[in-house]
Amino acid sequence: MAEHVVELLSGIPAHWITFFLAMLPVLELRASIPWALLAGDMSWQSSFLWSIAGNFVPIVPILLLLDPAASFFRRWKIFDRFFEWLFARTRRKGKIVERYEFLGLIFLVAIPLPGTGAWTGALAAFVFGVRFWLALPAIVIGVLIAGILVTSIVMGGSTAVQAIFGL
Repeated sequence: MAEHVVELLSGIPAHWITFFLAMLPVLELRASIPWALLAGDMSWQSSFLWSIAGNFVPIVPILLLLDPAASFFRRWKIFDRFFEWLFARTRRKGKIVERYEFLGLIFLVAIPLPGTGAWTGALAAFVFGVRFWLALPAIVIGVLIAGILVTSIVMGGSTAVQAIFGL
């Protein structure tokens, strides 16, 4: 299976793979930066910039379109259940946003752990009613911090591996 994925992606430039990995929920910067640095053989600067750019792409549409989309789709029971699950999960994860709004949103997005990131931050902003013009800069700052953290961790880890194994 992995061989097929590698073969499928073999003709795509590394910077575009990095960009698209960063756009995906759950993966975001936590996957795109390590992939770019280790498998894509990109510089840390390119890895950082392409990942940040990709991670920003879905944020404005999520912030602007989630409310009308949820209202439209909640008319059907299956979608209503999905949105109930999604919003309940976001409420649990986003208590810090409810309490601290701008700073809480930065913190939620900046922590590079599963269940955090730009997608979760945008959902939390919607669920807790954080205004667009307050949510967007908080998410941007959080993404930049997360990018710095992930890049630093991967660079430090790859340097340690190179030192240990003499690569």
